[in-house]
Amino acid sequence: MAQSVFFATSEVYPFSKSGGLGDVMGALPLAMQQSGQPAAVISPFYGRVSTGNYQIRLTISDLPVGYPWAPITADIYEADYHGVPLYFIARGEYFDRRFYYNDHKGDYFDNAERFIFFCRAAIALMERLGEPPAVVHAHDWQTALLPAYIHFLRPFHPFWRQTATMFTIHNLAFQGRFSSRLFDSCGLPPEAWNMDGVEYYGDFNLLKSGIAYADAVTTVSPSYAREILTEKFGCGLDGMLRKRELHLYGVLNGADYVVWDPASDPFLPANYSLDNIAGKRICKKKLIEELGLLPRLEKRPLLGFIGRLRGQKGIDLLNSIIPELMEMDVGVVVLGEGNPVHEARILELMENYQGRVAAVVGYTEDLAHRMQAGSDIFLMPSRYEPCGLTQMYALRYGTPPVATAVGGLRDTIEPWPGEQATGFIFGDSSPKDFLQAIKEAVFLWTESPEAWRAMTYRAMRQAFTWTKSCAEYSEIYRKIRLRL
Repeated sequence: MAQSVFFATSEVYPFSKSGGLGDVMGALPLAMQQSGQPAAVISPFYGRVSTGNYQIRLTISDLPVGYPWAPITADIYEADYHGVPLYFIARGEYFDRRFYYNDHKGDYFDNAERFIFFCRAAIALMERLGEPPAVVHAHDWQTALLPAYIHFLRPFHPFWRQTATMFTIHNLAFQGRFSSRLFDSCGLPPEAWNMDGVEYYGDFNLLKSGIAYADAVTTVSPSYAREILTEKFGCGLDGMLRKRELHLYGVLNGADYVVWDPASDPFLPANYSLDNIAGKRICKKKLIEELGLLPRLEKRPLLGFIGRLRGQKGIDLLNSIIPELMEMDVGVVVLGEGNPVHEARILELMENYQGRVAAVVGYTEDLAHRMQAGSDIFLMPSRYEPCGLTQMYALRYGTPPVATAVGGLRDTIEPWPGEQATGFIFGDSSPKDFLQAIKEAVFLWTESPEAWRAMTYRAMRQAFTWTKSCAEYSEIYRKIRLRL
């Protein structure tokens, strides 16, 4: 494993996934390895890890971790993920649970202890493997302590002297903010407790530790990297991020077109491609039947929404304009889970507009694929969007998005009425602007079939592959290693 990049993540598809992070971490290490950079992944061994067709074997028993008390240990399981070693850190009382981070009551009360333990175990595992990584690349607050640990280990631990660190923020709003008492036993020295370190208004902020101590900080799109330097999008950390601005980069996520390709997607009732688009009409017909919508909607626009049902994703904006959408004689399909208030409201709207609104509270991978293929227009009214992957999938599936002009949405969608338009962009996260953008899309779909068809073809030709992203990451890795 000489000169490897070790990715640390709280989820990795297809073994674990709650959102875009899982998709990214299922694709990026593979792409990096295929580009010639040896890679490995470290992730928790959850009770609901999906093994799929991969053999997972116990390779290390009772690895000493020492948190939260001296004798505590971890077991290490390993899988060969298409040539990438994937190490799972197991400790039953922390990870053998039905859900990853929370249940219906809210966040798990011991999330801080769970992921402090995970980061401490990751350090112990890499040392046990015996070959210092070239780079440790941590993702989101659950792994943000790793750059801090390595920063403070370097001066007196030769093993870590030439290991660089990168920290990627997938969503700045989720920071892992906990009581200050948890800092005392986390393993960081007292000097880390200051306003330029892990302290945040008297609390222990795990995500801030990654920002403070990583050799480079990245976000998952260029626009989001600029946005989080402002008070509007900085979630209280914009000042800290401005201090690190010279070491802050925006690298656009890629899409996994092996998994998300309508020409070969096993979840679709009919496959289709640029050369033969007919299968998309079949997908729409079958989706309408599957979700119990009125058959006549085959000849009207079908609007799809897939995402967490919370304020960030703008589900409240969609809920508020559904009565107006019904006057436009369109169908609406929704897939996701989140805030119980938003869940209840979309289910109430489904009851009020039977046969025209369908909502599935929850998430299944196969239905997400069928909704991307069966919808005509994809809705993404996010108030902020670090990158977004679903709009990339929608483009590939010939389903032009209607999206807010924020973050990665701005970076991936060419707005109508430009000659290269692939979707529709609106500026303000308001019901009025969202509705107006949908009206433009529906008008084009209804009144200009040829223009709509041309837009879908342009959308399907978009290719947000990991090749460019891997090259950008590799260059940043090179720069930060030279600085050591």
